Amino acid sequence: MSSTNNYYDKNALQFFSSTVDVDMSALHERFLAGIPAKGLILDAGCGSGRDSRAFLDRGYRVRAFDASVALCELASRHIGQAVETRGFDEVDELLCYDGIWACASLLHLPGVEMDAALARLWAALKPNGVFYLSFKLGEGERVQDGRHFTDATEARIRAWIAPLADLAAAECWTTQDQRPGRTEQWINALIRKRGPAATKLIVGGERNHFLPHLCAAISQADEIDLAVAFIKTTGLRLLLPDLRAALTPQEGEAKDKTCAPVQLRVVTSDYLDVTDPEALRLLMLLKELGAQIRVFESAGSSFHMKAYLFAHLHGDNELRGTAFIGSSNISRQALKDGLEWNYRVDYPGDDGFLQARSRFEELFRHPRTVELTDYWIDAYERRRVQLPQAVSPGSNEMEPPPVPSAIQREALQALVATRIEGYKRGLVVLATGLGKTWLAAFDSEQVRARRVLFVAHREEILQQAAETFLRIRPAARVGFYAGQVRDRDVDVLCASVQTLGRAAHLEGFGPQHFDYIVIDEFHHAAAPTYRRLLAYFEPRFLLGLTATPDRTDQSDILSLCDDNLVFTCQLFAGIEAELLVPFHYYGIYDESVDYTGIPWRNGRFDPEQLSNKLATLARARHALRQWQSRAQARTLAFCVSIRHAEYMAEQFQRTGIPSAAVYAGSAMSRGDALEQLAEGRLKVIFSVDLFNEGVDLPAIDTVMMLRPTESKILFLQQLGRGLRKAPHKDKLVVLDFIGNHHSFLHKPQALLAVGTSYRQLAAFARKLEDGNLELPDGCFINYDLQLIEFLKSLDSDSAAKEYEALKGALGRRPSLAEFYRAGVSVSRMRQQHGSWFELVLDQKDLSADEESVALAQKRFLREVENTAMTKSYKMVLLEALQELNGWLEPPTLHALASQSWRVLQRRRPLLADLPATLSTGTDEAPETWLRYWKDNPVNAWIGGNRTNGADTFFRVLDDRFVRTFVVPEDRAAAFSELVQELVDYRLAAYEVRKATAPEGGGNVIPLRRPAPERTELPYFPNLKIACGHFRTGRADAEEHRSLGAGYGRLDPARHFIARASGNSMDGGKHPIRDGDYLLLELISPGSAGSITGATVAIERGDGTGDNQYLLRVVTKGP
Repeated sequence: MSSTNNYYDKNALQFFSSTVDVDMSALHERFLAGIPAKGLILDAGCGSGRDSRAFLDRGYRVRAFDASVALCELASRHIGQAVETRGFDEVDELLCYDGIWACASLLHLPGVEMDAALARLWAALKPNGVFYLSFKLGEGERVQDGRHFTDATEARIRAWIAPLADLAAAECWTTQDQRPGRTEQWINALIRKRGPAATKLIVGGERNHFLPHLCAAISQADEIDLAVAFIKTTGLRLLLPDLRAALTPQEGEAKDKTCAPVQLRVVTSDYLDVTDPEALRLLMLLKELGAQIRVFESAGSSFHMKAYLFAHLHGDNELRGTAFIGSSNISRQALKDGLEWNYRVDYPGDDGFLQARSRFEELFRHPRTVELTDYWIDAYERRRVQLPQAVSPGSNEMEPPPVPSAIQREALQALVATRIEGYKRGLVVLATGLGKTWLAAFDSEQVRARRVLFVAHREEILQQAAETFLRIRPAARVGFYAGQVRDRDVDVLCASVQTLGRAAHLEGFGPQHFDYIVIDEFHHAAAPTYRRLLAYFEPRFLLGLTATPDRTDQSDILSLCDDNLVFTCQLFAGIEAELLVPFHYYGIYDESVDYTGIPWRNGRFDPEQLSNKLATLARARHALRQWQSRAQARTLAFCVSIRHAEYMAEQFQRTGIPSAAVYAGSAMSRGDALEQLAEGRLKVIFSVDLFNEGVDLPAIDTVMMLRPTESKILFLQQLGRGLRKAPHKDKLVVLDFIGNHHSFLHKPQALLAVGTSYRQLAAFARKLEDGNLELPDGCFINYDLQLIEFLKSLDSDSAAKEYEALKGALGRRPSLAEFYRAGVSVSRMRQQHGSWFELVLDQKDLSADEESVALAQKRFLREVENTAMTKSYKMVLLEALQELNGWLEPPTLHALASQSWRVLQRRRPLLADLPATLSTGTDEAPETWLRYWKDNPVNAWIGGNRTNGADTFFRVLDDRFVRTFVVPEDRAAAFSELVQELVDYRLAAYEVRKATAPEGGGNVIPLRRPAPERTELPYFPNLKIACGHFRTGRADAEEHRSLGAGYGRLDPARHFIARASGNSMDGGKHPIRDGDYLLLELISPGSAGSITGATVAIERGDGTGDNQYLLRVVTKGP
């Protein structure tokens, strides 16, 4: 073959030009007719890549190779993906391809090598696969222009293929050469490999149960019709994930963009009252997604239907279908455990499918078949009489009622306590896998809520929440308010914030319509949308839920929950409580991918270019090596695209590892894949989007993260897929491939609650390097050295850099409260940029409206950010003003005071600011409240505490609180959002200050008694005091400590507190030890205090870094 390869290397461009545009469409049609949609084709000896390009354009997946290096380069550019350089003797795949195309390529092999080459290609072909090959028509072998040719006839081809095992069919035909000016004839062959013997009868039991057959049929169908006598909740839950996926195809590469939702129709009955009402409520959730659900009212007659019909259009609208007719109703026993016979009918081939379809149409339109509604279910529940004994396998199946876990019980008790204390809002933090939504459902039942509103920003979360609430409240009417669905008259409404948050939709409900509201995972959504919703509704209680362990991410949700953190149980606590398994985490350097070259837009990588970078042989081999050295028995791998998943599955299959790519519309359904994985028939599932959340996967013992995750929540969800406990599972192995890009920084933040600032990440890397991480028993973390060095290199003093880090972690611009809670120096930020919104302006992160008001109202925004606060009142007043729409409609002082009182009642810790005379213990403001409020924050904001001539931003006019600056009506919303951001920060910082002052804590409001005078002084936690210590400290006055009498006259402008570092001052009568608090005085030329006239020792560092000790007399100037 070397002379042939040399010819093509030398003449590659000429050969490419003469063949790339030849019309082969007739042969393509014949070949592709036997290959499933999106099937994988091997183009063996691809030449110019002409045929590979045609197959790719038709939606097939292609792998191509050629023996000529030069042709491989040209073909790679032509088809847009890599073409391998190899020969037929290097084909070693097993059962990989749906089709193999060897067009005018095998003819260059000597006849003696033909049998071996055909055997290798045949071994790579899947059962039911198709193999096309072609030769020049003739006898014998020859060399022409340096190329070897082996010609063939039909008889010779049949002799070559005769030894191939499982040969199902072969056809040969001749064609004319399609190239201009060529007259040769070609002999073509199309051979098919026999598939596994078709099993028409499914007999049930442990080895041949019905469920995987149904799941596989659902995943391939365009139309699904089910007719069953009864439906039990236990059985329907087994089918729900696949039915929901069929009704809601994913966007982008996870599902063909042209694919529409399937048509799903279900007919069940009230025969013998066997069907579960809860199952009917679950069917109503499918109805919300577009399913058509009807009930046959038996009225004493029998109804024994068990028919499952699946149809899809193939090619040019050719109908294909499968029906299962037999003994299985929808119950767990019938689908999984019992001996049930169901006969498979395939069309074309058996016209019984068409007859069953016709009869289903008649049944669906039968006068006694009625539409399923909540009203029908209510009436059915009232009249239903359950039979004492089973009338059919599974007819008496019942799910045990769910009970809270130990951690959920603790959280429920904390929620009871917080309501007793008077809180109307609260946040609960529960790690992934500990059941946040379950907790909300339990608590709504605990408080006997009549109407519940569950708000989230993704519809899949709403679907899962609806199913969870039905488990706890099976008689509840559950509906949706999302997209085009507008349910109202329900007990539990699951609403998309994007839809319900609009003013026009809010006004369709009364403010007190819901007495219990749940807000789930909205720290990545726009807070103003939620504020509008929550400012409108007045529930008895609002519960915020999150799984993220970082307070930075909780800042928005905390402010909406009035900074009331009710209960926290993070990942490590779940492991220590033995509710989750320990993990062995390997942070693996993604050595073969340079992520800096992939475009990053709107918080994510460009999906097409990312997929191209990840689906490479070098990366697949790197992943395979890591998997082989560390994985356990059952692996779930997360991929970025269908192409990536299929490529990885192929590479693992080539080494003999049973693997499958599973995604919406894949040949293998989710249910079938999980079953094969649990049984050990599969080792690895390469998934695209299907398993991120909402599916219980306890058998998974290895998680492989082969794609970047855009958020901490997604990372934790993927990690959580493997943390569930299962028999004989003692740990989860995590193989996480981490690249050289800031988008990967949230992984240590999520896993170990590392802060989001660059400083905190660098400190984490040093602790990791020193082996100082604190982990639960059984847990282990290892990072490759390249990653540790990358994290250490992030250390920075720049506020802009810290802002950038936080923005990368959140996937959006941070708020000032988030910036503060991340531990970044706010005072340093002001030194470098002036104010918060000036920094944000520098980063070009404000919208046009926000930029306009930030510039126009720069002075007022600075005032809100910096104004002195001995109490919380100024910010409470601004929040009340915001809630009253006071920028456009100035409120009366009475309305402003009343709303301010309500804000204080929500934000319970701030009640401690009130004097004892105003602590009523009730929600009602005392009669003296208006006067008190006028004398304090109202007076402060109108300039009553300022010298004459000072600018003020408000005034009182006709008993109304009126701004003195202009806010254009069309900019009022943007202005309000900026003000609220500052208010949230000021109250958050204020509450931290207050929390560090008195003894005690938690949510308990102490009994008020006359308190001694105390002075609040700045405390600098990062300023270390020691002899010979000249390292730079950050003087951030963001924390305060309160000192009582006994320290002399204290002035917050001169006196401050820091802590001793080390034991360099541990001597004499009054030793100072490491960690002691020190009261210090700032000395300046204008304030020497009591040391005037005294001799003092001054310690300083000289230019060489050595210490100098100088004696100086302090004198007072004239």
